[in-house]
Amino acid sequence: MSDFLSSGWSIAIAIVTVLSLIACLALLIIAARRRVVPGVTDNSTGHVWDEDLRELNNPLPRWWMGLFVLTVVFSFAYLVLYPGLGAFAGTWQWTSSGQYEAEQARARNEIAPLYARFAAMDETQLAGDAQAMGIGERLYINHCAACHGSDARGSKGFPNLTDKDWLWGGTFTDIRKTIAEGRNGVMPPMAEAVGGGDNVRNVAHYVLSLSGSPHDSVAAQLGRSSFTACAACHGIDGKGNTAMGAPNLTDKVWLHGWGEETVAAMINGGKNNAMPAHASRLTEEQVRVLAAYVWRLSN
Repeated sequence: MSDFLSSGWSIAIAIVTVLSLIACLALLIIAARRRVVPGVTDNSTGHVWDEDLRELNNPLPRWWMGLFVLTVVFSFAYLVLYPGLGAFAGTWQWTSSGQYEAEQARARNEIAPLYARFAAMDETQLAGDAQAMGIGERLYINHCAACHGSDARGSKGFPNLTDKDWLWGGTFTDIRKTIAEGRNGVMPPMAEAVGGGDNVRNVAHYVLSLSGSPHDSVAAQLGRSSFTACAACHGIDGKGNTAMGAPNLTDKVWLHGWGEETVAAMINGGKNNAMPAHASRLTEEQVRVLAAYVWRLSN
């Protein structure tokens, strides 16, 4: 890869590009000349099909030639102004990333006075401001709805943002940090830790019993002692730990599904859930408004 990205390849690409354009001009010159075919006096190429269909030896139309020449001239001008000749950046120094950054900077400058007004508000005031919530809603649709749904009620594997069940905490500060920095919730495979074999099934039923979900009471009692291996994250009472993103097992909110088979599979295989960080996509002011909008959904 280092050889491919060396300056030698850049020069070679530039040379091939220029030679290709020169070859186009040469093709035009050759095609513009009338060819003389020995022994032919009827202005044809000597090719005949179907007994009387002759190919005439006429030059290309001038309008077609003119368009072709303009295309080649435009190509040379483009390569001088814009990047295209290997590593040559062009005399205008244009890049798509530079244009994107300039447009983003211009947009931020235009909306800066608006966000300056929001900066003096706390989450309650932001949640009650129609303009702030209108912006927050658009930010949510653009950046969050793909996973959490347009109604913010989530789906399997994606949390519902309209209830009071928060894996990493539901305060304005918690939500703001989640949006900006992202989250990575990891549950390791716990089959060996709980004793393996039937103990996995028993613990699954004990977990189901914590929320009053349908379960086998005998198996649940047998799995109670083995659940201590899970208490480090979920707590001895199973109410979870927002500092670690460990879910509350005593409510009936099941992010990845419920039932013996599903819970046992979770114990056996573990789970890794990630939410990407948005600090690089949104400004700090946008994160704050979006956090207030999400906070409002459950408050």
